[in-house]
Amino acid sequence: MLKVLVACEYSGRVRDAFSKMGHFAMSCDLLPSDTPGLHYQGDVTDILGQGWDLLIAHPPCTYLTNSGVRWLHKDPSRWALLDEGASFFKALLECSIPRKCIENPIQHKYARERIGQKQSQVIQPWMFGHMEQKATCLWLEGLPLLQPTNNVKDEMMQLPKRERERVHHLPPSADRWKLRSTTYQGIADAMAAQWGGQC
Repeated sequence: MLKVLVACEYSGRVRDAFSKMGHFAMSCDLLPSDTPGLHYQGDVTDILGQGWDLLIAHPPCTYLTNSGVRWLHKDPSRWALLDEGASFFKALLECSIPRKCIENPIQHKYARERIGQKQSQVIQPWMFGHMEQKATCLWLEGLPLLQPTNNVKDEMMQLPKRERERVHHLPPSADRWKLRSTTYQGIADAMAAQWGGQC
C-alpha cells in the first residue's frame, strides 16, 4: 500500500482512483473536496513532509500556461504572479517525496526559464478513452512514463473541431475554471493502475 498525496485537487478524482486500488490516498486543496473522501483543506506545503510515497500534483497554471502568455505583456502586474506560480511549481517539483508527477498544460518560455526543467512527457485525453484533445504535460520523478490505455484518436478526429476541443470552448461561467482543470477519469485510472505498484 502506498501513501499518496494528490495536491491541488478539489475533485477527488485522482485520490479516489488510488483509494479504489487499496492505497492510502489524500487530496489537498485550498477548496473543500467536491466528493466525499480523505481531504486536507489548506496549503499543501504544510503537509509535504509527512512521509508520502507518491505525489500527484496539479499546481495552478493561470500564469504559467502558453495560452495566457499574451497577458503578461498587456498587464505588467502579472509578472510577479508568474514568479509566485513558478516558485510554487518548483517547490512541488523539488520536494523530498521520492516519486512524483507534476501536471500542467504546455508552459510558455518565461515559465520554463523559471522552472528550469522540461516535462517528461505530453499526454492527451484521447490516449485514455476520451474523445477530446487537450495537451497535458507531466514532470515525472521515480515513475515510468504513463502508457496509453485506450487510444481513440482516429474516432475523435472524425468529430468537429469544436467537439474535440470541448474544454477550450466552454462558455463563460462561474465553474468554467473547475471544468477545465478536472482530471479526465481515464487518466486518473491509468495513473492509479500503472503507478500504484511503484513501491
